[in-house]
Amino acid sequence: MPGGPWPFFTQLTVGMEEHRETLLLKNRRQVSNQEECPGCKIDQLKDSSPYPPFKHFFFLWIVTLCAALPISSLFPFLYFMIRDLHIAKREEDIGYYAGYVGSSFMFGRALTSVLWGMVADRCGRKPVIMFGIIVVVIFNTLFGLSTNFWMAISTRFLLGSLCGILGPMKAYASEVCRKEYQALGMSIVSTSWGMGLVIGPALGGFLAQPAEKYPNLFSKESIFGRFPYLLPCLSISLFALVVSIICCWLPETLHNHNGKGDSCNALEAATTDESNALEGMKISGGNISTSFKSLLKNWPLMSSIIVYCVFQLHDMAYTEIFSLWAVSPRKHGGLNYTTADVGEVLAISGFALLFFQLLLYPLVERNFGPIMVSRIGAVSTIPLLSSYSWIAMLSGPCLFLVVSCASVLKNVLSVSITTGLFLLQNRAVSQEQRGAANGIAMSAMSLFKAVGPAAGGALFSWAQKRQDAYFFPGYQMVFFLLNLVEVLGLLLTFRPFLVEPDLSCT
Repeated sequence: MPGGPWPFFTQLTVGMEEHRETLLLKNRRQVSNQEECPGCKIDQLKDSSPYPPFKHFFFLWIVTLCAALPISSLFPFLYFMIRDLHIAKREEDIGYYAGYVGSSFMFGRALTSVLWGMVADRCGRKPVIMFGIIVVVIFNTLFGLSTNFWMAISTRFLLGSLCGILGPMKAYASEVCRKEYQALGMSIVSTSWGMGLVIGPALGGFLAQPAEKYPNLFSKESIFGRFPYLLPCLSISLFALVVSIICCWLPETLHNHNGKGDSCNALEAATTDESNALEGMKISGGNISTSFKSLLKNWPLMSSIIVYCVFQLHDMAYTEIFSLWAVSPRKHGGLNYTTADVGEVLAISGFALLFFQLLLYPLVERNFGPIMVSRIGAVSTIPLLSSYSWIAMLSGPCLFLVVSCASVLKNVLSVSITTGLFLLQNRAVSQEQRGAANGIAMSAMSLFKAVGPAAGGALFSWAQKRQDAYFFPGYQMVFFLLNLVEVLGLLLTFRPFLVEPDLSCT
């Protein structure tokens, strides 16, 4: 070799030193980025403490409750609201129009949930959550001020389409805690969500028509007398306003290095293998369509979403039908309850749900697994719903006691099913896809839930007109059809349809 081997080894040594300096520079940048990255701070906090992050769980609790309260708060008074808006020509048609108002929220959310999930993956969880809370403050108040049927539908539609909170919160629950506490985190989300779906109607039942119920406090000439359904909506909006202030201290969990939204995995790959880094950044930040297609091909995720949608269709239809059934007259097979009576029943259910989900569900899930818990909940729901038409034959304190126990059991079973499916969905994807995955789940679920109130309202009105039918007369047909949906959901929890996720991907 001309000049001997020494120049070659000298160049090789210089090249290795330059490569070493490059790696050191990248490592220094990585350390600096981790100090500024909110996602890395959360990861460091998880690594430093073996205990559950109770502060973050508190944020999970109040934000999810804020998002859930407006969804079903209208159902106890919706029957009377439609009556007062004079849109229904006959009493039997009230449930039909009530279904459209109930569906408008979910239809709006179905159109935008995937978009909000992608925004949460690109811009962060916190901006989407904060914007959604402000939307609750504005449009939930406007719904309480509705003076006609179309104003009620449009405000509910805008509330649903602009409030993309639940998807990011489900992702947040799996990101703020260690893996051994993810079941507890998801349980808090589903518990808060379930309680919102119970406490919301309780507030609607207690606070609607205050001038009639509490004439010593509210006169008919006051704003609450002229707008009899404003008080429950305004109380939820004020709670949302307080939550929006508290959420100024809500920590972000999305990894953001140099403002480019690259994940930690992609950055670490850059220090070892340039090609892996490019591929990682392509998946995590640069090619949304490829990431979206990969989610659609993720069968453990998609199968759990489909099962989740079937059960949510059932739960949303049940939520509306229960309130309409409770306040409808005895001559139609209802309980002839007032909105306050419905509020009392649902308030009892809320407290029982809180106790079960926080103290018992994590233990049950740990021993049986999320799929088995969902199956047990579905099997137990079927005979329970079959007994509802017979419960209406009771009266007095006995009726109230039995209805309250049935409502408690039904809500506990429903939220247990939901929690298990939440866990399956978030375990089926990695962090950088979690917001979009939950967005897909929210859109699909919202579409099914949009069908629920409309179908439930139409079914309710139809059942009122067939009290003397030979086959499942009156509301027996309603609860029979609800059970058919529950059976379908139960069958879908078995293989080969539902596939458990590979936990190594999380």
